[in-house]
Amino acid sequence: MQWRGVWRASAAEGAVKTGSREKAPKGKPNQLALQHPRQGPTDEAQMAAAAALARLEQRQPRARGPVSQDSIRNQVRKELQAEATVGGSPEAPGGNMVPEAKEEGSTHLLVPGVYFTCPLTGAILRKDQRDTHIKEAILSHFATDPVAASIMKIHTFNKDRDRVKLGVDTIAKYLDNIHLHPEEEKYQKIKLQNKVFQERINCLEGTHEFFEAIGFQKALLPVPDQEGPEEFYVLSETALAQPQSLERHKEQLLCAEPVRATLSRQRRVFRPSPLASQFDLPTDFFNLTAEEVKREQRLRAEAVERLSVLRTKAMREKEEQREMRKYSYTLLRVRLPDGCLLQGTFYARERVAALYTFVREALQSDWLPFELLASGGQKLSEDENLAFNECGLVPSALLTFSWDAAVLEDIRAAGAEPDSSLLKPELLSAIEKLS
Repeated sequence: MQWRGVWRASAAEGAVKTGSREKAPKGKPNQLALQHPRQGPTDEAQMAAAAALARLEQRQPRARGPVSQDSIRNQVRKELQAEATVGGSPEAPGGNMVPEAKEEGSTHLLVPGVYFTCPLTGAILRKDQRDTHIKEAILSHFATDPVAASIMKIHTFNKDRDRVKLGVDTIAKYLDNIHLHPEEEKYQKIKLQNKVFQERINCLEGTHEFFEAIGFQKALLPVPDQEGPEEFYVLSETALAQPQSLERHKEQLLCAEPVRATLSRQRRVFRPSPLASQFDLPTDFFNLTAEEVKREQRLRAEAVERLSVLRTKAMREKEEQREMRKYSYTLLRVRLPDGCLLQGTFYARERVAALYTFVREALQSDWLPFELLASGGQKLSEDENLAFNECGLVPSALLTFSWDAAVLEDIRAAGAEPDSSLLKPELLSAIEKLS
């Protein structure tokens, strides 16, 4: 990684200069040789460095032409020193003492992490809590609505979507045969040891609960030309007398989707602040494992060299695509005309329209058209099918709100001015200080 090379080069240069000015004390010619070698940065230090560099890239526009190598070194060093200072550690970059990701309440870290909402219970969950909580919620739903619970279990507990589709289509075929041939008894029985049933249905979690919830019962029945009986699912007389219910359950099964926790926007409103463009993000926002951090370090070590090499447009675009894949989430702030800030969390691959919806839901006059401008005055169109990472709005960004120019002109032509307070009262009542 470039910062390590720069730091070591600086350290080596300092050692050479010191040696030229001062002589080692007599009788200790091997003192330097006996010193323990300096340890390299820990994985936590590498993670902090990667996060610092990611934020550096976000704050500065991407340079298309050559950039001073000294400037790059200095900026990276400043970022890393800032990381150490905020964590309360005086160690230089590369030392063993590295600040951990800051918790809620620290200077600009006004989002403690990435959280999700369970659609069944409304609970707010961390990423590592999602699957377990949703499974528990589905299982608890069996007591009140076993048909719906079994359908949710089929679509959620089984991760192979192709296998789920094949199994669901096969169940639908069984129910279609019953609906089309209500007088034929053979369609009202399903042999559990049947090869198709075993390969397509028995392997899926939730399928047995579904059959039993819609009216099938297990029974041992004799099989022609076979000594012992075999186990079957047999449709009960009560269920057979309600073909409309079977058809409705079939459609529910076919149309269902996996139960997924939704990303919590963690909407917050802040008073006007000169710190609006400063972001310190928790590690949740960075899509980097420990192995990926090491790989990024290797790529960073080649950064200066790449800047000095003529690259084709295709090479640049490939590199930009790789940069975009680093982030799963982005923290966005919108500065309103009165200086207040509206903040929310988004997926990095969500479309710009999601931000417009988020802002509109917070406005008192949510029917008036408005515009959102990125840094440099670039207008983000609500109609464009662009993701945040395609617009360079990851892992964080500050945008500016403005009313649509035509609407603003009409308001002023009528001798009025737009309301100075745009946000809904309930949001303003919970306004916070960004500090």
